Amino acid sequence: MEARSVAVVCYDGAELLDIACVTTTFALANLVGELAMPYEVTLLAPGGHPITCGPGVVLHSGQALEHFAGPVDTLVVSGGLSHERAADNPVIVAHVRRLARISRRITSVCTGASVLAAAGLLDGMRATTHWAFAAQIAERYPNVTIDPDPIYIRAGQVATSAGITSALDLMLSLVQEDHGLPLARRLSRHLVTYLQRPGNQAQMSLFTAAPPPDHDVVRRLVDHIHAHPDGDLTTATLASVAGVSARHLTRLFMDHLGQTPGRFVRQSRLTAAAHLLTTTSLPLPGIAARCGFGSTETLRQAFQRRYGIPPSRYRATSRAETNPCDAMPVLGTHP
Repeated sequence: MEARSVAVVCYDGAELLDIACVTTTFALANLVGELAMPYEVTLLAPGGHPITCGPGVVLHSGQALEHFAGPVDTLVVSGGLSHERAADNPVIVAHVRRLARISRRITSVCTGASVLAAAGLLDGMRATTHWAFAAQIAERYPNVTIDPDPIYIRAGQVATSAGITSALDLMLSLVQEDHGLPLARRLSRHLVTYLQRPGNQAQMSLFTAAPPPDHDVVRRLVDHIHAHPDGDLTTATLASVAGVSARHLTRLFMDHLGQTPGRFVRQSRLTAAAHLLTTTSLPLPGIAARCGFGSTETLRQAFQRRYGIPPSRYRATSRAETNPCDAMPVLGTHP
C-alpha cells in the first residue's frame, strides 16, 4: 500500500503543540478514513537525537534529519521559542532546503517560517507566522513579506501557518486537498475544531489581541473605539475626546500601536464585523450599521480588501463547519 510521506522537522525547543497538531491530524485521517494511500509521518531531528519540547517533555525522533532521503510528500517545519537558533543552524537549514527540493508540499507551523525563510524558500513570497513574532521575522528576512493577519497562507507548493493550533486548519485543508471535504469534516468533528476557517481569517480578534497599550490616553481611546464601533471615530473627534490635538493623537497611535488612528479604527470595525458574522444571525445591513460602515457595500469592499473574501462567504464557510455529518465514534467520543 503506497503511503504519503510526511516529514516533520523538529529541534530542541520546538513547540510540542506545533508537532502534535500535525501528527495527530494525519494519524487520525488514517484511522477515520481507512485510506488507500495512508499518511506515514516521520519526526526528523538533527542527529536523530531526542528533543526537549518543554519542562519534562522529551520526544524521540524517528530518524536523523541528515540521513532522511525521502521521498517526501509533505514537508513540515515546526515552530517554537528556539526558532531563531534553529534558523541559524546550518545543518537544519541545509537539510530543510534539500528536502524541499524533493517535496510536493512545503509547510511551516508558527515560527517555523523562520527556518523556511533562512533556507530561502520564502524569498519574494507572502507568508505568515505567529503575530507576536511577525515583526521580528520580517526584520530578519526582508526578502519575505510577512503578513501577521491570516491563520495560514498557501502560495503554490509552499504554505505557512500562524500560531500553534492554526496548524490544525492548515493540515485539515491538506487532507481535504488529498481526500476531499467529507473526510476533512469528519476529522474536524473528532478533533473538536472548526472546519474550515478560511486561511485568510484574522489570527486575532478584539478579545485576543495584544495587551492594551500602557499609555493612558491611547488605552482609553482604544477602549472607546471597541465600545463604540458605530460612533463618530474620526481622528478629529477622537482627539477631542482625548483632549489633545489631532497631530499629537496620530503621533501617540504610531508610537504605541504602530498605526494611525484611522487605520486602527478600520481594523477594529472589521474585526467586530467578523465576530458578528460568526456569532449572530444579524443581516449584513444590520452588521454594517452596528460596526460603523455606511452601507453593506462599504462593508463588503472593506472585508474583501482585508480578508480576501466577501462577508457572505465568510459567514457561510464558518456556519458550514457546524453542519452535522456522519462520523464513527473515536477517541473517546460517545455513540
